[in-house]
Amino acid sequence: MERVYNFASGPACMPLPVLEKAASELVCYGSSGMSVMEMTHRSKDFMDIIQEAEKLLRELMNIPANYKVLFLQGGANLQFAMVPLNLFKNKKADYVITGQWAQRAMAEAKKFGTVNVVASSEDKVFNYIPDLDKIAFSKDADYFHITLNNTIFGTRYTKLPEPEVPLVTDWSSGILSEVIDVSKFGLIYAGAQKNIGPAGVTVVIIRDDLIGRAMDITPTMLNYKTHADDGSLYNTPPTYSVYMSMLVFEWLKGLGGVPAIQKINEEKAALVYDCLDNSKLYKGTVVPKDRSLMNITFVTGDEGIDKKFIKEAKSAGLVNLAGYRTVGGMRASIYNPMPMEGVQALVAFMKKFEYENK
Repeated sequence: MERVYNFASGPACMPLPVLEKAASELVCYGSSGMSVMEMTHRSKDFMDIIQEAEKLLRELMNIPANYKVLFLQGGANLQFAMVPLNLFKNKKADYVITGQWAQRAMAEAKKFGTVNVVASSEDKVFNYIPDLDKIAFSKDADYFHITLNNTIFGTRYTKLPEPEVPLVTDWSSGILSEVIDVSKFGLIYAGAQKNIGPAGVTVVIIRDDLIGRAMDITPTMLNYKTHADDGSLYNTPPTYSVYMSMLVFEWLKGLGGVPAIQKINEEKAALVYDCLDNSKLYKGTVVPKDRSLMNITFVTGDEGIDKKFIKEAKSAGLVNLAGYRTVGGMRASIYNPMPMEGVQALVAFMKKFEYENK
């Protein structure tokens, strides 16, 4: 069976060269005599893997020396609680609500303190990034939280807020897709299953001064200091996911790093958005200035036609194009590993489908 083009939002497609290398090392990694799946996390072989993964990620994102890189578990959903547990001092934080994941993050923070909603785009079904008025920022907030790319609704920040407190972001569906200045953030967290690797590992990039201030009620496993002190090896980490992430980082470095993949991502996104903007059948759901490079959402305006599109696309080898279950329509997630050929095949299908259903 031939491989399909997988437009899933996560777990998402992986780079084919990475899968092929992993397959070649599946049974025996290097001279270890065993698979990484069988390897103790205390072994020199795995220590080399996790240290190389961190080194590569630091290089790719130009992470300053005064930040720790942690490989954790639990996905972004666990970070929704870990962030307030570790950063609350005044027990107050500012949140911008731009979609379901931002809402979930806010709900967790409310369990431990007070949340000030600086702005929200819920009034227009989260189809834009709201403008921010600094007057609404809390002077005594412990941090300011945003969701940098919104997987479900297809929006993305193109201009960062500039609060006087640490800026925290969930960047699960955008990490490594474009160049950012890490030093503008106090903490960045991201589930791996979109741009980093397979599900199971969560990357946290945290400034040193934000470690060691957890609330007294914080469980040991949810304290960033626990993991920072032990180099992400306090307990058994998701070893194989860390290994796969290392291979993805190697692949990305070989392409020319984040600046190179950003250019490719912009070209891929432009192909789809140009098709939407020149179509009489499809309508993009996001205001143009806030469109995501990673998650492109669109509808036909007819639920029956939407379902027909998804079904026929699958038959054409273009899978997982259905929009989020509470949203409907279509969503094409074109993360770093999605090749240009996959996007070209999608656009060709979109044009053919429109011609046949006009």
